[in-house]
Amino acid sequence: MTLTYGSYLRLDELLSLQRPESDEHDEILFIVIHQIYELWFKEMIHELDRLGSLLELDLVPQALNTLKRVLTVLKIAVAQTDVLETMSPLDFLSFRDRLETASGSQSVQFRELEFAIGIKDARVVADFADEERGRLEARLAAPTVWDALLGHLARRGHPIPADALERDVRLRIEPSEGVERALLAVYREDPESAALCERFLDLDEGVQEWRYRHVKMVERTIGTRRGTGGSSGVAFLKRTLFDPAFPDLWAVRSAF
Repeated sequence: MTLTYGSYLRLDELLSLQRPESDEHDEILFIVIHQIYELWFKEMIHELDRLGSLLELDLVPQALNTLKRVLTVLKIAVAQTDVLETMSPLDFLSFRDRLETASGSQSVQFRELEFAIGIKDARVVADFADEERGRLEARLAAPTVWDALLGHLARRGHPIPADALERDVRLRIEPSEGVERALLAVYREDPESAALCERFLDLDEGVQEWRYRHVKMVERTIGTRRGTGGSSGVAFLKRTLFDPAFPDLWAVRSAF
Protein backbone atom coordinates (compact mmCIF):
# COMPACT_ATOMS: atom_id res chain seq x y z
CA MET A 1 0.00 0.00 0.00
CA THR A 2 1.37 3.42 -0.98
CA LEU A 3 2.19 5.68 1.93
CA THR A 4 0.18 8.90 1.81
CA TYR A 5 0.03 12.05 3.93
CA GLY A 6 -3.07 10.76 5.68
CA SER A 7 -1.81 7.23 6.28
CA TYR A 8 1.62 8.42 7.47
CA LEU A 9 0.02 10.72 10.06
CA ARG A 10 -2.78 8.24 10.87
CA LEU A 11 -5.25 11.05 10.28
CA ASP A 12 -8.35 8.86 10.30
CA GLU A 13 -7.43 7.68 13.78
CA LEU A 14 -6.23 11.08 14.97
CA LEU A 15 -9.34 12.95 13.87
CA SER A 16 -11.62 10.34 15.44
CA LEU A 17 -10.20 10.97 18.92
CA GLN A 18 -12.24 14.12 19.66
CA ARG A 19 -15.30 12.64 21.35
CA PRO A 20 -17.32 15.22 23.31
CA GLU A 21 -19.43 14.22 26.29
CA SER A 22 -22.03 16.85 25.41
CA ASP A 23 -23.53 18.65 22.40
CA GLU A 24 -22.05 21.98 23.47
CA HIS A 25 -20.17 23.74 20.67
CA ASP A 26 -17.02 24.66 22.65
CA GLU A 27 -16.28 21.21 24.00
CA ILE A 28 -14.49 20.29 20.75
CA LEU A 29 -12.14 23.24 21.24
CA PHE A 30 -11.49 22.19 24.83
CA ILE A 31 -10.61 18.65 23.79
CA VAL A 32 -8.45 19.67 20.82
CA ILE A 33 -6.42 22.17 22.87
CA HIS A 34 -5.67 19.64 25.60
CA GLN A 35 -4.80 16.90 23.15
CA ILE A 36 -2.37 19.32 21.48
CA TYR A 37 -0.85 20.09 24.89
CA GLU A 38 -0.26 16.38 25.41
CA LEU A 39 1.43 16.11 22.01
CA TRP A 40 3.72 19.00 22.87
CA PHE A 41 4.46 17.43 26.27
CA LYS A 42 5.46 14.25 24.43
CA GLU A 43 7.79 16.19 22.14
CA MET A 44 9.41 18.12 25.00
CA ILE A 45 10.01 14.94 27.00
CA HIS A 46 11.54 13.39 23.89
CA GLU A 47 13.88 16.36 23.49
CA LEU A 48 14.79 16.57 27.18
CA ASP A 49 15.84 12.92 27.12
CA ARG A 50 18.07 13.74 24.17
CA LEU A 51 19.42 16.79 25.99
CA GLY A 52 20.55 14.63 28.90
CA SER A 53 22.29 12.21 26.54
CA LEU A 54 24.03 15.02 24.66
CA LEU A 55 25.33 16.59 27.86
CA GLU A 56 26.66 13.22 29.03
CA LEU A 57 28.66 13.16 25.78
CA ASP A 58 29.68 16.82 26.23
CA LEU A 59 28.16 17.76 22.86
CA VAL A 60 27.44 21.40 23.65
CA PRO A 61 26.34 22.77 20.23
CA GLN A 62 23.85 19.95 19.81
CA ALA A 63 22.62 20.43 23.39
CA LEU A 64 22.08 24.13 22.76
CA ASN A 65 20.10 23.36 19.61
CA THR A 66 17.94 20.86 21.49
CA LEU A 67 17.27 23.42 24.22
CA LYS A 68 16.29 25.94 21.56
CA ARG A 69 13.71 23.49 20.24
CA VAL A 70 12.25 22.86 23.70
CA LEU A 71 12.06 26.60 24.37
CA THR A 72 10.30 27.19 21.06
CA VAL A 73 7.72 24.51 21.86
CA LEU A 74 7.18 26.08 25.28
CA LYS A 75 6.43 29.44 23.64
CA ILE A 76 3.84 27.76 21.44
CA ALA A 77 2.28 26.07 24.47
CA VAL A 78 2.03 29.44 26.24
CA ALA A 79 0.53 31.13 23.16
CA GLN A 80 -1.99 28.32 22.83
CA THR A 81 -3.64 29.63 26.01
CA ASP A 82 -4.89 32.57 23.94
CA VAL A 83 -7.02 30.19 21.88
CA LEU A 84 -8.53 28.56 24.95
CA GLU A 85 -9.34 31.98 26.39
CA THR A 86 -11.68 32.65 23.47
CA MET A 87 -14.06 30.33 25.36
CA SER A 88 -16.12 32.30 27.86
CA PRO A 89 -16.82 31.10 31.43
CA LEU A 90 -20.44 30.38 30.45
CA ASP A 91 -19.27 28.36 27.44
CA PHE A 92 -17.08 26.20 29.69
CA LEU A 93 -19.69 25.83 32.41
CA SER A 94 -22.14 24.53 29.80
CA PHE A 95 -20.22 21.23 29.71
CA ARG A 96 -17.93 21.32 32.77
CA ASP A 97 -20.09 18.91 34.78
CA ARG A 98 -19.60 16.29 32.06
CA LEU A 99 -15.88 16.19 32.92
CA GLU A 100 -16.75 14.61 36.30
CA THR A 101 -13.38 14.09 38.08
CA ALA A 102 -11.19 14.48 34.97
CA SER A 103 -8.51 17.09 35.65
CA GLY A 104 -5.31 18.42 34.13
CA SER A 105 -3.54 17.35 37.34
CA GLN A 106 -3.96 13.79 36.04
CA SER A 107 -1.64 14.42 33.09
CA VAL A 108 1.10 11.82 33.54
CA GLN A 109 3.13 13.42 30.76
CA PHE A 110 3.20 16.80 32.48
CA ARG A 111 4.45 15.06 35.64
CA GLU A 112 7.08 13.27 33.55
CA LEU A 113 8.12 16.62 32.12
CA GLU A 114 8.43 18.09 35.61
CA PHE A 115 10.46 15.11 36.81
CA ALA A 116 12.78 15.27 33.79
CA ILE A 117 13.55 18.91 34.59
CA GLY A 118 13.98 18.27 38.30
CA ILE A 119 10.64 19.33 39.80
CA LYS A 120 10.14 16.07 41.68
CA ASP A 121 7.61 15.10 44.32
CA ALA A 122 7.27 11.39 45.09
CA ARG A 123 3.85 11.97 46.64
CA VAL A 124 2.17 12.58 43.28
CA VAL A 125 3.11 9.11 42.00
CA ALA A 126 0.45 7.48 44.17
CA ASP A 127 -2.27 9.47 42.37
CA PHE A 128 -1.80 7.48 39.15
CA ALA A 129 -2.84 4.04 37.94
CA ASP A 130 -0.36 1.16 37.72
CA GLU A 131 1.05 1.70 34.21
CA GLU A 132 1.32 5.46 34.65
CA ARG A 133 2.76 4.99 38.13
CA GLY A 134 5.50 2.82 36.67
CA ARG A 135 6.44 5.53 34.19
CA LEU A 136 6.61 8.13 36.94
CA GLU A 137 8.62 5.89 39.26
CA ALA A 138 11.17 5.41 36.47
CA ARG A 139 11.36 9.18 35.95
CA LEU A 140 11.64 9.75 39.68
CA ALA A 141 14.64 7.42 39.90
CA ALA A 142 16.38 8.86 36.83
CA PRO A 143 18.85 11.77 36.82
CA THR A 144 17.45 15.08 35.63
CA VAL A 145 18.75 17.41 32.93
CA TRP A 146 20.18 19.51 35.77
CA ASP A 147 22.24 16.55 36.95
CA ALA A 148 23.47 16.10 33.37
CA LEU A 149 24.45 19.79 33.25
CA LEU A 150 26.39 19.61 36.53
CA GLY A 151 28.21 16.49 35.34
CA HIS A 152 29.15 18.24 32.11
CA LEU A 153 30.43 21.32 33.97
CA ALA A 154 32.50 19.13 36.29
CA ARG A 155 34.14 17.39 33.33
CA ARG A 156 35.06 20.83 31.94
CA GLY A 157 37.02 21.43 35.13
CA HIS A 158 34.55 23.51 37.10
CA PRO A 159 34.52 22.79 40.87
CA ILE A 160 31.02 21.34 41.22
CA PRO A 161 30.71 20.01 44.80
CA ALA A 162 30.70 16.24 45.18
CA ASP A 163 27.46 16.30 47.17
CA ALA A 164 25.72 18.01 44.22
CA LEU A 165 27.10 15.46 41.75
CA GLU A 166 26.11 12.56 44.01
CA ARG A 167 22.79 13.89 45.26
CA ASP A 168 19.67 11.74 45.60
CA VAL A 169 18.06 12.31 42.19
CA ARG A 170 14.67 11.29 43.58
CA LEU A 171 14.54 14.60 45.45
CA ARG A 172 13.86 18.08 44.20
CA ILE A 173 16.89 20.23 43.39
CA GLU A 174 17.91 22.26 46.45
CA PRO A 175 19.99 25.46 46.49
CA SER A 176 23.72 24.91 47.00
CA GLU A 177 26.25 27.59 47.89
CA GLY A 178 28.99 25.43 46.40
CA VAL A 179 27.16 25.11 43.09
CA GLU A 180 26.48 28.84 43.10
CA ARG A 181 30.19 29.60 43.54
CA ALA A 182 31.03 27.23 40.68
CA LEU A 183 28.42 28.86 38.46
CA LEU A 184 29.84 32.27 39.21
CA ALA A 185 33.19 31.06 37.86
CA VAL A 186 31.44 29.57 34.82
CA TYR A 187 29.90 32.91 33.95
CA ARG A 188 33.18 34.76 34.43
CA GLU A 189 35.56 32.31 32.74
CA ASP A 190 33.70 29.97 30.35
CA PRO A 191 31.46 31.72 27.80
CA GLU A 192 30.29 28.50 26.12
CA SER A 193 29.17 26.96 29.40
CA ALA A 194 27.64 30.29 30.45
CA ALA A 195 25.52 30.24 27.28
CA LEU A 196 24.38 26.74 28.16
CA CYS A 197 23.43 27.87 31.67
CA GLU A 198 21.46 30.78 30.23
CA ARG A 199 19.42 28.40 28.08
CA PHE A 200 18.67 26.35 31.19
CA LEU A 201 17.48 29.54 32.86
CA ASP A 202 15.28 30.19 29.82
CA LEU A 203 13.82 26.70 30.27
CA ASP A 204 13.05 27.37 33.93
CA GLU A 205 11.51 30.74 33.09
CA GLY A 206 9.47 29.21 30.24
CA VAL A 207 7.94 26.58 32.51
CA GLN A 208 7.10 29.26 35.06
CA GLU A 209 5.53 31.40 32.33
CA TRP A 210 3.38 28.47 31.19
CA ARG A 211 2.23 27.91 34.77
CA TYR A 212 1.32 31.58 35.15
CA ARG A 213 -0.70 31.71 31.91
CA HIS A 214 -2.43 28.46 32.84
CA VAL A 215 -3.38 29.76 36.29
CA LYS A 216 -4.75 33.04 34.89
CA MET A 217 -6.70 31.17 32.21
CA VAL A 218 -8.28 28.93 34.86
CA GLU A 219 -9.01 31.93 37.10
CA ARG A 220 -10.80 33.87 34.37
CA THR A 221 -12.76 30.76 33.40
CA ILE A 222 -13.91 29.27 36.73
CA GLY A 223 -13.00 31.96 39.26
CA THR A 224 -12.61 30.51 42.75
CA ARG A 225 -14.59 27.32 42.12
CA ARG A 226 -13.03 24.00 43.09
CA GLY A 227 -11.13 22.10 40.41
CA THR A 228 -12.77 19.18 38.62
CA GLY A 229 -10.24 16.81 40.19
CA GLY A 230 -11.26 17.90 43.69
CA SER A 231 -8.42 20.38 44.27
CA SER A 232 -9.00 23.93 45.50
CA GLY A 233 -8.69 25.10 41.89
CA VAL A 234 -6.89 28.38 41.34
CA ALA A 235 -5.65 28.53 44.94
CA PHE A 236 -3.96 25.16 44.44
CA LEU A 237 -2.41 26.18 41.12
CA LYS A 238 -1.09 29.48 42.48
CA ARG A 239 1.07 27.59 44.96
CA THR A 240 3.16 26.33 42.02
CA LEU A 241 3.95 29.81 40.69
CA PHE A 242 7.41 31.39 40.80
CA ASP A 243 8.96 28.21 42.21
CA PRO A 244 12.18 27.71 40.24
CA ALA A 245 13.44 24.34 39.09
CA PHE A 246 17.07 25.51 39.06
CA PRO A 247 17.41 27.80 42.12
CA ASP A 248 21.18 28.26 41.84
CA LEU A 249 20.89 29.78 38.36
CA TRP A 250 18.65 32.47 39.84
CA ALA A 251 20.67 32.96 43.02
CA VAL A 252 23.94 33.54 41.15
CA ARG A 253 22.46 36.74 39.67
CA SER A 254 22.92 38.45 43.03
CA ALA A 255 26.61 37.53 43.09
CA PHE A 256 27.67 39.00 39.72
